[in-house]
Amino acid sequence: MTHLHQREIDSMSEEARISRLKELQEELLQLRAELSLGGRPSNMGAFRTTRRSIARLKTKIQISKKE
Repeated sequence: MTHLHQREIDSMSEEARISRLKELQEELLQLRAELSLGGRPSNMGAFRTTRRSIARLKTKIQISKKE
């Protein structure tokens, strides 16, 4: 499941956040490739949840670097 809750992100270590971010970016790339090849993704909501989870992770990573 691509959706990450804020509580899950807060409980992750910095390394886990970075690795999960890379996984989600790869997943988004696959979704975009599937769409560009003319196929119809099985779950259109996956784009939105993946993008939002990436944004949450990036925000938390930036905040933790400032502290």
